[in-house]
Amino acid sequence: MNLNLKAKAENTYDAIVVGSGISGGWAAKELCERGLKVLLLERGKNVEHPNYPTTSLDPWQLENRGRLTQADRDKCPIQTRHFSYSGDNKHYYINDLENPYTETKRFDWIRGDIVGGRSVLWGRQCYRMSDLDFEANLRDGIATDWPIRYKDIAPWYDYVEQFVGISGQAEGIPHLPDGKFQPAMQMNCVEEDFKRKIESGFPEIKMTVGRVANLTTAVKGRGVCQYRNQCHRGCPYGAYFSTNASTLPAAFATGNLTLRPHSLTNRVLYDEQKQKAIGVEIIDTETNEVVEYYARIVFLNAATLGTAFILLNSTSTRFPNGLGNGSDQVGRNIMDHHKGAGAEAEVEGFEDQYYFGRRPNGIYVPRFRNLKEKRTDYIRGFGYQGGASRNGWGRGTMDTTIGAELKEKLQTPGNWRIGFGGFGECLPYEENRVTLNTEVKDKWGRNTLTTDVEFKENERAMQKDMAAAMAEMLEAAGYKNVRSYANISFPGNANHEMGSARMGRNPKTSVLNGFNQMHEVRNVFITDGSFMTSSSCVNPSLTYMAMTARACAYAVEEMKKRNV
Repeated sequence: MNLNLKAKAENTYDAIVVGSGISGGWAAKELCERGLKVLLLERGKNVEHPNYPTTSLDPWQLENRGRLTQADRDKCPIQTRHFSYSGDNKHYYINDLENPYTETKRFDWIRGDIVGGRSVLWGRQCYRMSDLDFEANLRDGIATDWPIRYKDIAPWYDYVEQFVGISGQAEGIPHLPDGKFQPAMQMNCVEEDFKRKIESGFPEIKMTVGRVANLTTAVKGRGVCQYRNQCHRGCPYGAYFSTNASTLPAAFATGNLTLRPHSLTNRVLYDEQKQKAIGVEIIDTETNEVVEYYARIVFLNAATLGTAFILLNSTSTRFPNGLGNGSDQVGRNIMDHHKGAGAEAEVEGFEDQYYFGRRPNGIYVPRFRNLKEKRTDYIRGFGYQGGASRNGWGRGTMDTTIGAELKEKLQTPGNWRIGFGGFGECLPYEENRVTLNTEVKDKWGRNTLTTDVEFKENERAMQKDMAAAMAEMLEAAGYKNVRSYANISFPGNANHEMGSARMGRNPKTSVLNGFNQMHEVRNVFITDGSFMTSSSCVNPSLTYMAMTARACAYAVEEMKKRNV
């Protein structure tokens, strides 16, 4: 008995954070800096900054020159659905065969399997949501209202932006609030030409350089972006924000952090008498050992579907359908941005101009639909991401000339091209959900998920406009051979999955309150994409970070008051 008590004491912390991605890293940092002893659990293997395996290799040093093999595709049939999975970073992604799920409708569940999670792999675009987003459900009379407004989160956007380091240009756009920016990256000559033409021809449309978590000014412990555009391999300079380069070192510096990789969280432990969570149960992925850890508060940051699984798998007498699921909203309202629609064109002129380096960033056209004039075919809106560039030497692979003639032809860059693709808002549909599958098991004998998520008529109508509107802009700019396309993506493929444990004021229709705290289990907080009540059309990671910092401050104050 004494041995058991000693073991339990050794496995007890002030706080447990599940998942070390963008939001989990922030939770660990904030809780550690506020004096708590924190255990950070990560299912994947450890990756220590700046030791990223392929970060500085030349193409000829990469296995198979960085190309995927058939064995890679057989091992990761889901991950290979996404453009980001490649031969030079495949070691960061999950093994699909060991981690199955069942698709009632196709869902592209793209997952990292490393310390840092997708913070090592993300596109780094950082935009603030506004009250256009926070009031959207109330205004449209759908789903449930957000329990917060922009003024509640604005100071926390300020707070995280200054730590993350976001380069961007202030534009004064009401529905795309400006932030605390480092100097912006520069547009090239064709992008500047397009900006002048569309802003003069379409007064309701603005265009800006991407607001991106790549440093243009050094911050403590991190260097500036080198314009290598190898971010997907991991950056040894720490020039883009990741858990590994940023929040994890800050958390370790406090002396309060314990990191445990290879730790697959199975369920939250719930005490029926105390009516609160007392810890989590994990499976060691290397030894298969089942271990319990204990804490006063638990932060779930396993990403939207991962957190939904943990909640649904955490059954008890009090919660037979999953932890804190009295509302039956856990696993529902799954959203993702839809992409795959836009337009591109060829640009004549500017043959005497080029650009510097390989800018790891694009151009952004903020939402301009359904602001003042309302459409009848769909609600909400979309933004565009894209840019202009010149064809490189790779065009020679399709050229029929050889020898000196080919060499001479490739000594100068090719023609200019410009293109933009839309990212559109998805509405929160209650029937878009994941459920617990007790029949199909993973490598460790755990239950799995079944996905039943689809884009519907509102998203499909928006896709048509995404293609048509950009084609109209490119035509108006006088560019040539304009080609539009509309091939809607499958849910999950934008990597912005969200909504499985939404916020709301009413415990009967939502899982979390306005501080990311579970209505029914008040010492459990969820600050990954699960909490999103609607999806906006902007990249969501900055909002996850700001909401995490805010929730941590609240949780620690509630601990001091002995309310949790």
